[in-house]
Amino acid sequence: MRTPLALLAGLAALTTASHGALSMVISEYMYGTKDASGLGEFVEFTNVSGSAIDMTGWSFDDSSATAGSFSLSSLGVVQPGESVIMTDATAAAFRTAWGLAGTVNVIGGNTQNLGRADGINLFDSSNTLIDSLSFDDQTITGSFRTNGTSASGDPSSYGSHNSALFVASAIGQPNVVTSTGGDVGSPGFAVVPEASSLAISALAGLGFLRRRRA
Repeated sequence: MRTPLALLAGLAALTTASHGALSMVISEYMYGTKDASGLGEFVEFTNVSGSAIDMTGWSFDDSSATAGSFSLSSLGVVQPGESVIMTDATAAAFRTAWGLAGTVNVIGGNTQNLGRADGINLFDSSNTLIDSLSFDDQTITGSFRTNGTSASGDPSSYGSHNSALFVASAIGQPNVVTSTGGDVGSPGFAVVPEASSLAISALAGLGFLRRRRA
């Protein structure tokens, strides 16, 4: 008969395997903004794998899903657990609006603007689709309009391609703040799996922590 420790170890291995298929994921997005200068719209990508990922040659597109539409190469190497941001604004203006440190990697000038009913498609350097998400609060049940409030994911939503699993960011949640333009979100601070907590999470659905602000 298995001992409790052996059972925990087995569950940890199973949970690790379930997350091992994921690498870079869509972890947060906002397509509407209260900021008159347009600094709210962004997409956050997070490395949930156990290895660094070089985003040289990677690209983004909206619902047209065409690899190479907007280059993400300047995001460079993304460490495990690290989140990076893509936005329409300049990187400097976005960091200022959200109070982000210079260590949070932001790429500005996105030309593939998001709409109320749109998609997010992330491609690697071989033009393979790594993650995708469609959202539309009018036709997709549970998908909400991110008009000044970001849609934030967690490990249950990563790689699901289901915008209904994302929730509205709210003040009081870890790392959620209000930008200088009045938008609410937590760009640069995603929920990532804690390796030491995987066994517990398999048992209790816990063990996931949001990266803390510096």
